[in-house]
Order: sequence, then C-alpha cells, then structure tokens
Amino acid sequence: MAQRPPQNKAQKKNVLAEALMLRDQNVLDMVEAAVKHKQVMLAFQPVVQARRPDRMAFYEGLIRVLDETGRVIPAREFISAIEETEIGRMIDCLALEKGLLELSRTPSLRLAINMSARSIGYRRWMRTLDHGLRADPTVGERLILEITESSAMMVPEIVIGFMSDLQKKGIAFALDDFGAGFTALRHFKQFQFDILKIDGQFIRNIHADPDNQVLAKAILSIAQQFDMFTVAENVEKAEDVEVLTSMGVDCLQGYFFGAPTVTPPWREERQQKASA
Repeated sequence: MAQRPPQNKAQKKNVLAEALMLRDQNVLDMVEAAVKHKQVMLAFQPVVQARRPDRMAFYEGLIRVLDETGRVIPAREFISAIEETEIGRMIDCLALEKGLLELSRTPSLRLAINMSARSIGYRRWMRTLDHGLRADPTVGERLILEITESSAMMVPEIVIGFMSDLQKKGIAFALDDFGAGFTALRHFKQFQFDILKIDGQFIRNIHADPDNQVLAKAILSIAQQFDMFTVAENVEKAEDVEVLTSMGVDCLQGYFFGAPTVTPPWREERQQKASA
C-alpha cells in the first residue's frame, strides 16, 4: 500500500485551520438551534462574603444551552465561537431577560449577569433592559452587569459612557477576569467599575504559589485605591480561602462554596411552598 507523503508545515496549518473552522461552525449551529427552540437557561453560582462565608454577597447567573440530546452545555464551551456573531448578541439578550425575570420574582436576590461590550449598541439588548426596569423598578439596584477585561478594552470610551448612564439607574458593574487581559491604566482610572473580579489563574492554589500571592496583592491594592469591591474567582480549596481572606479580598466565588446550579435555594423554596 502506498504511503501518504508527509505534510509540510503549511499543509498542517491548513488542516488545523479547517478543523477549527468546522468545530466553530458546529458550535454555532448548536447554539443557534438552542436559541431558536429557547433551550437556554441560567445556572446560579454563589459569591460569598470572605469574612462571613455563610452570607451571600450575590449570585452570578451563568448562561447555559441545551444541545439536541438535552445535554447542558456551559458557556466556556461555546462563548469564544459566538462572541463576534449575531448569536452572541442574542445570547446576551436571553441571559439579561432571564436574569431580570429572576430578580423580579425574587425580591431578596442580587444577581450578576455577563455581557459583551459588543452588545452595548445592540438595540434588542437595550430594549430588554428598559422593559425589565419598567416592569419592576427595584431590579436595577439589584442587577450587576459583568464585562470581561478583554471585552471592555475593545471600546473603552463607549463602555465608560454606557456604564455612567446605567449607574445612574442604580445598576452596578463588575470588571470580570481581571488580570487575563491588558487594561491600560489610563482607561482604568475612567472606568468606575464597582466590583473587580480577580481572574482564576491567580487564585487556584494561591496558598502554595508565592508569585501569585504577590500579584493578587498588587491587584487588591489597585482595587482598594479605586474603591472597588473585590471578588476572587475559582476558589476551590480551604487553604486558598484562608490566604485570600487574610489578604483582604471582599468576596469569594468558586466550587469550594458551590457549583453553578439551575435549582438555587430560592427556587427550591418556591417549589416547596407551591406543593405545601
């Protein structure tokens, strides 16, 4: 049997590019089908107070979609493929819509919802927000919008104006995944984020990583200077909790305190009351 001639580097790159393109297209098709059939939901993860971990600071609502088999797909598996597409904007709209509905149904809830800076000029997203605020004026002061560092830095001037307008309505903003991107300090001074979330790469096993301890302290110093609450993401071990609390982190989020769930405590309480 004749052997296939070896591929050169250019051919290998083309094969890889084609494979990645096919994978992304498959992901786009899957998410588009989920949106079309409204197979989209939020999973909720607690964010606790560092010094009183029995007390919730707020919850983060994380978007999930269902594939054709009913399997729940977390955002990390599709968000990069849809970020720059119309489907990405629709996912942001659905996440906001479901978050606002949850806030309206649960007056004690404070909830963070993720969005891309690309959705700022998307009319349907703003209509969704305006409708939610008109339907229940109390949700604004309990809503936190999370924008990743990399997304915010794409159009910093637009983000700054957008935040200023909505903060007047009581909405808070969190800078998500801080440290994963490259925020220019001249923009950082103007952003006026309320919450800074330290990227998980600096948090995992921080108790055993002196370098990450130094970096986390530097990030905390910046946040404190600009009067921002801090959240450490991806907290998974008791030893990390101890180190982060001693550093002065305000809030903690991660599997140590709870995995994202589609049946949070307040929904269970409503179901129990309904069946009583």
